[in-house]
Amino acid sequence: MVSTTRDGDKARPGGRGVQDLTVGPIGKTLLIFAMPVLGSNILQSLNGSANAIWVSHVLGEAALTATVNANNIFFLMLGAVFGISMAANLLISQSVGGRDLAMVKRVVGSASTFFLILSLSVGVAGYLLTPTILDLMQTPPDARRDAITYLRVIFAAMPFMYFFSFVMMAQRGAGDSRTPFWFSVFAVGLDVMLNPLLIIGVGPFPKMGIAGSATSTLVSQTLTLAAMIVYLYRTDSVLILKRGDWRLFRPELAIIRTLVVKGFPMALQMLVISGAAVVMIRFVNAYGSHVAAGYGAAIQLWTYVQMPAMALGAAVSSMAAQNVGAGLMDRVSEVARKGVWLAVLMTGLPVALIYLVEPWVLLLFLPGGSPSTPIAMHINAFALWGFVPFGMAFVLNGVIRATGAVWPPLLGLLISMWLVRIPFAHYLEPTLGQDAVWWSFPLGSMISLVLAAGYYRFGGWRKSKLMAGIPRGAAPDTGLSPPAIAEETEAVEVAAKAPAE
Repeated sequence: MVSTTRDGDKARPGGRGVQDLTVGPIGKTLLIFAMPVLGSNILQSLNGSANAIWVSHVLGEAALTATVNANNIFFLMLGAVFGISMAANLLISQSVGGRDLAMVKRVVGSASTFFLILSLSVGVAGYLLTPTILDLMQTPPDARRDAITYLRVIFAAMPFMYFFSFVMMAQRGAGDSRTPFWFSVFAVGLDVMLNPLLIIGVGPFPKMGIAGSATSTLVSQTLTLAAMIVYLYRTDSVLILKRGDWRLFRPELAIIRTLVVKGFPMALQMLVISGAAVVMIRFVNAYGSHVAAGYGAAIQLWTYVQMPAMALGAAVSSMAAQNVGAGLMDRVSEVARKGVWLAVLMTGLPVALIYLVEPWVLLLFLPGGSPSTPIAMHINAFALWGFVPFGMAFVLNGVIRATGAVWPPLLGLLISMWLVRIPFAHYLEPTLGQDAVWWSFPLGSMISLVLAAGYYRFGGWRKSKLMAGIPRGAAPDTGLSPPAIAEETEAVEVAAKAPAE
């Protein structure tokens, strides 16, 4: 059943763990929703840094090289599943916006089974093929043995990591970004704590060497996933399938097709970005170790500058998708406008701050008096400000994807990175030298913004459909949705009267 407000408008569906993003002030709601996503991204980066510190200091450079090689495979696998997770996120968001809890549960059931089969297949195949994969990557001989040990544990953890990612994205699709954040805090904290205990062996913990670093990830992800599922059951979340809903675990072909067809282009975006990054590193390496070190230090700063835009992109996708499902396209346009301005603010502020304190913050990554420090500052003078238009484009593409138009953002990335950035650096390098490489970064970002803004303004994304089974606007009551919770209805009535920001 679907509850209604006094004015006859349909309110949000019942069930806990659902936050209605189709009512209330847009700017404030978007910012509040994005901040936990940003926090989760920062935590994951800090966790990776902490693990690298322990491995390098306790086990040495060869072990660190092993984890770097293994993590390249790990991130590639996560990048592939990201697209499918995002497709599930959008399906859930549109269903929540359309007040169709039956569809939410159908998506959760089919996606859960799909993720289970996919993750087990990847885990088993990856475990068996680990030596071959590392040989294809030309892993250094002194790091090969450790890399095999580390990566095989990571592949054993892959089913839990995949499902953990799916559950977090599903909660965000339902409008809840805070719960995934707090479970991320628990997972990262547990991983950081277990890392040294399992590497060196403390008290009852076995001494596992490099396998201990990977095992800490396996244990932390598994325990956190179990705790998250228990929490969702105890809070009666709309994402939980109870005994009467278990038939929904049988995959529906239409939902699986949507996850694959819509998720594939979003997964390809990760490959486009990482592939372009590899090519740019080849340009940089040609100028020697000092330039490469300066570039590496600059990239460390870029990672954190990009995070607000990436968090906003995820937030606007969920928020816009709920409003698409509710048929509130005027509100979708307002989400885009507010999201772009927030991207300018949240990306511009850290850029300005870095420019102010750059010589000191670079000491975190380069030794004092390093000849690479002025090189890093020179690179940032050209490239750092370009992350502001990058953030604006990321937000617009997030809104465009919310309707199911997933190919245009991918094509925009292909053009800006592979047809503009890389050729610009290649063909102008004889004239501009290494500055051609640095100029190519903001140029690519500007082209991304122009393409995203052009398609947002003139493209047909507003008529796109994510899946035929999710109509625009409120869905009819199928009789399968759980009854609305009475205490939520009154809150929704109040929220619906709040003026849009």
